Amino acid sequence: MNRVLDVAAAVPTTPLDPSTVLQGAPEAGSRALAAVAGAEVGVWEMTPGTATDVELDEVFVVVSGSATVSFQDGESVDLKPGTVVRLRAGDQTTWTVHETLRKIYVA
Repeated sequence: MNRVLDVAAAVPTTPLDPSTVLQGAPEAGSRALAAVAGAEVGVWEMTPGTATDVELDEVFVVVSGSATVSFQDGESVDLKPGTVVRLRAGDQTTWTVHETLRKIYVA
């Protein structure tokens, strides 16, 4: 059993669906690291740009990069290393990534 999860492992990214991109040419990808009590723990990364998304139920902590995530209700959160955020299933978000963002998630 591996007790240490490699959060620095390479994450393959692909271009986002053009219908979700508002600015730039961002790419994103994820890699599952473990399953814990029915939840997936993984690492996710997005390159600079702005894109929309509809979220799953998730908690994440930013490990590198910077971004702003804006919610349909008008709330926005500045993301930097150490920021912890709770997303709810169905949240409609806009991600503006300034510096490639890497987060560890539990979903």
